[in-house]
Amino acid sequence: MDFSIPEHMQALTETVRRFVTQEVQPLEQEVERLGHLPPDALRDLRGKAQALGLFAMNMPEEVGGGGLSVLEMCLVEEELGKTSDALIRRIFGQVYPMLLACQGDQRERYLMPTMRGEKICAMAITEPGAGSDAASIATTARLDGGEWVIDGTKHFISDGDIADYVIVMALTEKEKRARGGISLLLVDKGTPGFSVTRHQPMMGHRGYGHAELAFENCRIPAANVLGEVGGGFKLIMSTVAAIRLAHIGARCVGMASRVLEMMRLYATERRQFGQAIGDFQMVQQMIADSAAEIFAARMMVHNTAWELDQGRDPRDKVSMVKFYASEMLGRVADRGIQVFGGAGYSKDLPLERIYRDARVTRIYDGTSEIHRMLVARGVMKHGLNL
Repeated sequence: MDFSIPEHMQALTETVRRFVTQEVQPLEQEVERLGHLPPDALRDLRGKAQALGLFAMNMPEEVGGGGLSVLEMCLVEEELGKTSDALIRRIFGQVYPMLLACQGDQRERYLMPTMRGEKICAMAITEPGAGSDAASIATTARLDGGEWVIDGTKHFISDGDIADYVIVMALTEKEKRARGGISLLLVDKGTPGFSVTRHQPMMGHRGYGHAELAFENCRIPAANVLGEVGGGFKLIMSTVAAIRLAHIGARCVGMASRVLEMMRLYATERRQFGQAIGDFQMVQQMIADSAAEIFAARMMVHNTAWELDQGRDPRDKVSMVKFYASEMLGRVADRGIQVFGGAGYSKDLPLERIYRDARVTRIYDGTSEIHRMLVARGVMKHGLNL
């Protein structure tokens, strides 16, 4: 069993690490203060990222992406996790892999402009009555001649306020639901019947919007189905494992690693009662516990990513990573603030932002409780198959 990282990936992750540290992190406080990304700085950094081949790295090379494997993407996402989600989205590209299902002129209208950073896409799945249980959505789409007519409400939609188009999950056959009754539909901004009804302010993740979207007799061409009619739930589920692993598991490891590094340096520099606070056993315990938990989460991410790359279906492991890594980050962020004391609670340091941003990782993409239930069911049915 070889745990070494190939030289080409070491070089790529080092490039990403330098870019994040030197170019992206300096923008964090301005984004927190303004609540949005400075347009000029954004264009400049996105151009630099594209020139370095750091844009849409999760997508295949044949469409202009980085062509990285799941494991390679997790190594990169760990470095990206050391900055804010808003900056990651706009600078490195938020390109959803289900867009590879684009067919015909959909590729030139949606996929390729998104790959070039010319268009922003939002995923409209979550509803007031459907969160972790995505199959319980109430939004419907019915065929009327040569058009789909969409009715329903979505909320907590990241980038929903600025997206050039949205991928809407809708019921096309109510009786079937997840078994062939859910489709994905491409809806352009400005389509009659589609509106952003309100912006939803959040505890964290400043710098990009979360919006409530309404569809009232919204008509789109019948050809605007992404993939196959009735195949929407299957298409979503075919990509969700890799997304959860990279965007949550690996990013949580990266963010926690940044906090630990801050703790380590501060513990050696800060002096109280005539000695460095790192000499106190209780501070050492917080550092040691954080290091052990980060290591455990990283190994879980790497092992599960390797299994996905082998064509396996480690769904229980993905759920384990989801709740363990997100809760680990919460504990490490809390310890970081405790080590820094009043300075950690201040907005002068990124710890306060990280603490707020960390909280939602236990909620989105399935709550910790839902993933624990899935793991427990798997273990009770098959035993602990690791």
